[in-house]
Amino acid sequence: MTAADTRAEVRTADAATLRFPAGFRWGTATAAYQIEGAASEDGRTPSIWDTFSRTPGRVRNGDTGDIAADHYHRMREDVALMRELGVTDYRFSVAWPRVQPTGRGPALQKGLDFYRRLCDELREAGIRPVATLYHWDLPQELEDAGGWPRRETAERFAVYAGLTAEALGDRVATWTTLNEPWCAAFLGYGNGVHAPGRTSDADALRAAHHLNLAHGLAVDALRTALPAGTEVSLTLNLHVVRALTESAEDRDAARRIDAVANRIFLDPVFRGRLPEDLVRDTARVTDWSFVRDGDLAAVAAPIDSLGLNYYSPTVVAAGSSESPSPWAGAERHVRFLPAPGPRTAMDWPVDADGLYELLARLRDELPGVPLVITENGAAYEDYADPSGRVRDPERVAYLRGHLAAVRRAIEDGADVRGYFLWSLLDNFEWAYGYSKRFGIVHVDFASQRRTPKDSARWYADVIARGGLPAAP
Repeated sequence: MTAADTRAEVRTADAATLRFPAGFRWGTATAAYQIEGAASEDGRTPSIWDTFSRTPGRVRNGDTGDIAADHYHRMREDVALMRELGVTDYRFSVAWPRVQPTGRGPALQKGLDFYRRLCDELREAGIRPVATLYHWDLPQELEDAGGWPRRETAERFAVYAGLTAEALGDRVATWTTLNEPWCAAFLGYGNGVHAPGRTSDADALRAAHHLNLAHGLAVDALRTALPAGTEVSLTLNLHVVRALTESAEDRDAARRIDAVANRIFLDPVFRGRLPEDLVRDTARVTDWSFVRDGDLAAVAAPIDSLGLNYYSPTVVAAGSSESPSPWAGAERHVRFLPAPGPRTAMDWPVDADGLYELLARLRDELPGVPLVITENGAAYEDYADPSGRVRDPERVAYLRGHLAAVRRAIEDGADVRGYFLWSLLDNFEWAYGYSKRFGIVHVDFASQRRTPKDSARWYADVIARGGLPAAP
């Protein structure tokens, strides 16, 4: 082929592909309790999710993560799947009770060895390891001592972060302190639909602050333990909150939810302060006296990027909602409404414009902060047909729409560095057990057989192209 032929081929490829920037990180993501299994092997002790899932009535069908997708024993097979997809990055979480079983004391080498093997396997496959230190699996002993509403838990987390970074710092390219602290605080301690299943608005707010503090203390511990230049990050599930109308009452409802869903994390982390309206709105719940001098400065330790998890928007109006709710009292003034449009198997609305809105907001509010989509995906009713093929056109359409929104945001000035599809594998979907499938790889949980779905092949093509096919 001549040089002229090569240039013509590139022009044709460019016309056929909506390209992303050079060096864009194409990834997929999982979480330890959702896929690893091996719940009591090699010294691992119970987390709050082990306890919660074994409590009758907490998880659909009585499912637990005891085996999950058996990734602990099938890790090499799963890395081989990622190699076939061509992903450049893999976001996994480290199970705190596998590494530091009681949340105190020295690290357990057998637990660390698993993550060493995982990172080595990834690097050999040309895949960049991205580690999340906390994806909701608090050691049960720390919960028994008070959990996230207690300050000591934040201090214990910083020690765990340092131990893990010392062991894996030569292997992991990016470290994320926390995944979705809003869920850990407000679903775990506010309305109790997640582990540990407690229902206290005051505890939810205390937990939110101590999770913020844990992040800040862990950033300091990571900077001390890691080689210079290692990326340190935080992942938030920021809510796209839309007022039903432009009335003052509906806009105030949106403000209240934005405060307790988004700014309760964004303001301390990036501005070193609590939102004044949040403190006013929650005055009947708490006086915030648990926030000590120096806490907010610690929380605001600089980070290298912000991870964003997005699935669907939230529509609100003035009114009131039934309790228990995860909104720390805001539901007394807010009515939640279903967003229009098609829905996933989770009954979540499909709205890619919300992702664009979120990226545009952060472009304007946090200039200079690189952004990474650390989770985005959808659950559908997937099954293998008689030929063994898993056809999931709804997921392909979902992913295409949301990646197009990311590309549009980049064109409009958002500094988005990567996209991690949730999830690599069908897994234990928290309180839904095994009834919801988010994976681009189908898992038959009885046999543990993996079958890439049509969406996996589609995503592999996107990665190979470096962008979206111009025509669906």
